[in-house]
Amino acid sequence: MPLDISASQAPVLSVSQLLRSARDLLERRFPLQWIAGEVSNLRPAASGHLYFTLKDEAAQVDCVMFRGRAAHLDWELADGQRVEARALVTLYEPRGRFQLNVEAMRRAGLGQLYEKFLRLKEKLATEGLFDADRKRPAPAHPRQIGVVTSLAAAALRDVLSTLRRRNPAIPVVVYPAPVQGEGAADRLAHALATAGRRAECDVLLLVRGGGSIEDLWQFNEEALARAIRACPIPVVTGIGHETDFTIADFAADERAPTPTAAAELVSPPLEAILARLAENAGRISRETARRIEYAMQAVDALARRLVHPAERLHTFHQHLAHLARRLSVASARHLERLEADLARLRASLASLDAAAVLNRGYSLTRDARGNLVRDASRISEGESIVTTVARGVLESRVVKRGA
Repeated sequence: MPLDISASQAPVLSVSQLLRSARDLLERRFPLQWIAGEVSNLRPAASGHLYFTLKDEAAQVDCVMFRGRAAHLDWELADGQRVEARALVTLYEPRGRFQLNVEAMRRAGLGQLYEKFLRLKEKLATEGLFDADRKRPAPAHPRQIGVVTSLAAAALRDVLSTLRRRNPAIPVVVYPAPVQGEGAADRLAHALATAGRRAECDVLLLVRGGGSIEDLWQFNEEALARAIRACPIPVVTGIGHETDFTIADFAADERAPTPTAAAELVSPPLEAILARLAENAGRISRETARRIEYAMQAVDALARRLVHPAERLHTFHQHLAHLARRLSVASARHLERLEADLARLRASLASLDAAAVLNRGYSLTRDARGNLVRDASRISEGESIVTTVARGVLESRVVKRGA
């Protein structure tokens, strides 16, 4: 019988509804999980999003890693790489295309190493091994620089070339140790201990060129991290490329993105030092000249105050003569005042002299006992008295007295 389409009671879905339902089912059925495959057809977009295909021998799937997630990649994604992607299985509705939204990615086969790296990093960070207050700054002007690396490493050539170019006057001591392979971490730790014990350098460079995580793994060993912190000399690391981070980088006092950058970090350029010296020499010269000028002015001021001994003696004699003249004048005036006072006293005395009084017609009468007679009633009749006049003495007897 022909199908009666009009009689069907099933709901009719739009394409959008169908794809949205399928997307919801996929995302619920397949939560975030790790998926391994090979990268191909990588297409970085101007927006920063990464579009690529993840495939294996039997199948492939389209993938997108949006800009915010792609920015966290510390290595460069390329076609042909084996990776492990942590992705959400979903459906791109506008095109009805099955795809993976990648949240994170790591190189395939490195998952266990990376987890080991994270566990050790967390452990040492909890102990405070990476604390900023334990970091020591590299000296601004090192007297000697130490380099810990392999004698055959290209990083050593880069470092020596950079140091020679920037400041050939700084001596360099190399403490050789392998930078790859089993036991390299212990050898590197021993080299650091040797450098610290010899104490002949002001800063140490721990360097190695780029490589895979397996090549750099010796720099993720706990023994090397502890040796870095135990070293009495500041340690600067320059390991791998700019995007490579190791446990040694976190333990170091300073981290440079490359061996060359590490050499540049600890070596002040000779041209800058010479320019600074010239600038300081000029400042010292100007300051010295200024101080000499100030000293000359001070000497001139003192010279103006300084008097020759002969001139000082002459001035003293003049002052002494002046004082002598003042003393002579003062003495003369004092004598004149004394003579005037004496004359006045003589005049006063002369006016009070009895002889002078007698010369004016006065007389002095004494009784027989020699007492001056001031009261006639005190003299009896018949009593003898003596009268002194200006010239001579009269003796008489009282015959009568009046009241």
